[in-house]
Amino acid sequence: MANKARVLVTRPAPQAAKLCAALESEGFTVHCQPLLELVAPLAMPARQRRQIQDLDQFRHIVFVSGNAVNFGMGWIEDFWPQLPVGVAWYAIGDATARLLRDYGVAAVTSDKAMTSESLLAISQLQEVSGDRVLIVKGEGGRTAIQSALTSRGAQVEVLECYRRQCPDLPAGALSSMLAQWQIDLVLISSGEGLCNFLTLLSPQETTKLLTVTLVVPSKRVAKMARDAGFMRVHTADNASDAAMQSAAENWCRASETIG
Repeated sequence: MANKARVLVTRPAPQAAKLCAALESEGFTVHCQPLLELVAPLAMPARQRRQIQDLDQFRHIVFVSGNAVNFGMGWIEDFWPQLPVGVAWYAIGDATARLLRDYGVAAVTSDKAMTSESLLAISQLQEVSGDRVLIVKGEGGRTAIQSALTSRGAQVEVLECYRRQCPDLPAGALSSMLAQWQIDLVLISSGEGLCNFLTLLSPQETTKLLTVTLVVPSKRVAKMARDAGFMRVHTADNASDAAMQSAAENWCRASETIG
């Protein structure tokens, strides 16, 4: 199969491998440079330890991503070899729910988009006044779920089980990679990934790249990209591997038609 385009995958390692392989199988020339690094604390902080010890006191537990499952369930299993009963588990997106199933957890998720807003729309999270809710996530990031459930009267706590950081690349390194690899399409998995993309490029380098096409996971991140000056932004249905690959395929077909 002839090469379709030169693509940069920016998922954190090692999550990028599956997407890279899928794109390569469809004829894309694929390069990988993570825009996020995920780091667990060297020791569990006291607050997180207390939250996990009190896990059976929560009515609802929400995992916001696969990374939250990978880091958070490792901690939880250390204290709960048998998970507490009477707790409702939730996941943003089918991929996150599948990871939870590997731990014996049947999580409720939205049938619609892989977003916080879609999960907040499900019936189980409408009447939560007085309920204790634990949100498992990384440090920082969006607060939409916490804010919405708090406004509904829930007692919400956040279990931060890892932190995200920008890769430590030398000045000019990312720009050199993009030029050397002659990248046509950059797959950005999150708003934070986009911010790090801009951080790793000087203003002059960013200006040179404004005509590179970005594939982003949501309308929110698309707006961020356009506000930053990028003129070619393609929005995937969500941040999953399947959605990002589909968006790359659609962009490729559209480019061939225009060409």
